[in-house]
Order: sequence, then C-alpha cells, then structure tokens
Amino acid sequence: MLNKLSKTLSPKEWQLTIVDKHETHYYQPGFLFIPFGIYSKEDVIKPKNKFFPKNSNVIFSDIDQIKPDENTVLLSNGKILKYDLLIIATGTEIRPDEIEGMDGPLWHKSIFDFYTIEGALALADFLETWEGGKLVLNIAEMPIKCPVAPLEFIFLADDYFRKKGMRDKVDLTLATPLDGAFTKPIASQELGGFVKEKGINLVTEFNIGRVDNKEKKIVSWDEREVEFDLLVSIPTNMGIKAIERSGMGDELNFIPTDKHTLQSENWENIFVIGDATDIPASKAGSVAHFASEILFENILSYIKEEPLTASFDGHANCFIESGDGKGLLIDFNYDTEPLPGKFPIPGIGPFSLLKESKMNHFGKLGFKWIYWNMLIKGKELPMEPQMSMKGKYIPESQEKELQDVE
Repeated sequence: MLNKLSKTLSPKEWQLTIVDKHETHYYQPGFLFIPFGIYSKEDVIKPKNKFFPKNSNVIFSDIDQIKPDENTVLLSNGKILKYDLLIIATGTEIRPDEIEGMDGPLWHKSIFDFYTIEGALALADFLETWEGGKLVLNIAEMPIKCPVAPLEFIFLADDYFRKKGMRDKVDLTLATPLDGAFTKPIASQELGGFVKEKGINLVTEFNIGRVDNKEKKIVSWDEREVEFDLLVSIPTNMGIKAIERSGMGDELNFIPTDKHTLQSENWENIFVIGDATDIPASKAGSVAHFASEILFENILSYIKEEPLTASFDGHANCFIESGDGKGLLIDFNYDTEPLPGKFPIPGIGPFSLLKESKMNHFGKLGFKWIYWNMLIKGKELPMEPQMSMKGKYIPESQEKELQDVE
C-alpha cells in the first residue's frame, strides 16, 4: 500500500509514514518449508529498507496504542503521531498462552509451532534427530492465517519421513476443530481423500482445552484425549495486543471492517487490510494482495470525498503442497467455494484447481520470486482482484451435496 500510494499521491499534499516494529521482513509462506530442510532462514528474510519508496517516512517502533477518536497513534517510545488517514495492517500472531499448558515446560522441546521463524527453526533442529513416534498436528481454533498450511505441513511430513525411510516409525494425526479436513465442503472432501490415502489419522471436531505436559497428551473440552511424542500446534491466532489496548477489536483483537470497502466500521478515516480485519475471508497473503487493489481505489475515492465504489469479494488463491514434488491449487471467494477446473486460462491452465500436479508445486515455489519482486513493490499483476468463474465447474456428483449445505 505504501508503494502504491507513493506513486499516486503528491508529496506536496501528503506525507506517507509507515510504522513497523521489525527492520527485517519475513517471507512467511517459507516458514512451512524450514522444518523439512527445504528452506533455510536466509531464504525467507530480507531487510525492509530495500522495499520502502524514497519519499516515505519510516519509523521502526512498536505501537502502544491507537486513539481513533483523537486521530493519533502512540508509539512505545512515547512519541505521538497525528494522522488524517490511517491504514491498519498489524496482522495476527500466535497466542500459545491462550491454551492451558501449551507454553509449558515442553514448549519448543516437544511442542512446536511453525508460524514463527523461531518455532520453525526449533522444529527443524528437532526433526533432524527425531527417531519417530506419534506426531500430532493440532489446530486450536479458527480463524488462523493460511488455513491450508496445517494440511500442507502434515502432507510434507508424510513425504519427509518416507524419504528418510522411517514413515513406518511415525504415526501422523491431524486433530482439527473442523468437521473435515478443510472449511469448504468440496475442497474438504478432496483434501480428506489425500489425508486418508497418505495414512494420516483425522480427528475432527477436536476443540483443545489443555495440554498435559507430563502425560504428553492434548485434551479437548469434551475430555477426548490424543497422545503425542511430538506436538506441532497452530495455537489461537489473535490480533496484536495494541488493538486490544486501543479498544478497537473484537474478542480476538480483530478489527470490525466492512468486508467489501475495507473501511473500518467505526471510524471512516481508518481502513484495515490483511489479517488484522474481521472480514469472513481467509487470513492469507493472496487475500491481502487482492484486497490491496480494492483498498487502493477506495482510499483514492475517500480522499476525493467520493463514494467507495470498489468492492472486495473475498478472493483467495492458495497453492497447497501435497508432497513428492506435487501440489494443489484452490481459488474461491465469499460466495463460491473452491471448485475443480483450470487456472488462470480456462481449459488450459497451466495450473489445475483441486487436482494434484507438479506444475502446482512449481507455482508454489515460484511465488517467492513474485512476492519479493512484484507484490511488496506494489507492481501490477496480470490478474483481476475479483474471482472469476471461468474455467471452473461443479462436479455433478457434488451438486446436490453443495445445494444441501447451502
């Protein structure tokens, strides 16, 4: 957004300031690959200064509080910033402290996350010498950022242990609060088939209540138990604590946001993008990118005191690593769930929707170049932000099932 706006707004009329707590930028999709030795730490980090436009004011600092009624942002060092227009992109963070026992004695010893650079690196070290046992991948609750990442992890784990010649020594279990492998019916059925084929145990509707560090088991609120030797957890995801201190968020510190205009529901000169919002879309990088195209148009309209006519449809586009050098691709929005077909060119592809292929795997790996060289720099991609139905179809066998769900 900073790069897009700096190319459009006159520096004589607008001063653009970005506040960021980290001087290093992390390519978060790459965290998934670190535990399996596919990426190293160096593959996922670059200095942020490399991507800031020259005419922007950059401040590296934590945010203590936003005071929306006063149009001010209070930094952790006590400095106060005044604003006419504010874009909030504070994301989400994992909160293992929200689950009893999660961050206890076994945290980063037998219990790991891979949603942070620290967790991914610690898990990589652990897996190098692990001799096998019960590996449990648990999702604490939804929403989480990158909803397909848990599935990708368990698929890559299956592939990793097969290649090490020790798959027979590892019992893989996916324990999820969902009633299936994924949140959407057709995609869940397809992905659930992969879970079964790979010999992965699926425990559904498992709402974790606590972690028993002594007995090495996770216990649900209805007292079901799943034992582990290695627990890979996606803890509760929440907006940052500064949002809570500011009194701007819901119970998970996500900011009430108009799902189409991306304007704050409570303050008209505040816009929200990415994981910081409460919009009913996936908390994924592709959503942030597609939303940025809409947000850019609406901010320009707001500045001109014109109606906010650009409308975000919840478009999400995600590659899913399935192991053995293959992957899947899903494309969906608020109203349409992932469907099979070809993408982006109908009937041609080169990517297949909801179908495993090597091309999808290459698309996943190739996205890193697009991310560093185009997305962060605010360059245009040859893709509309709105989802298209071209090239998609609903399988006849699932049409009735989908209608029943609706």
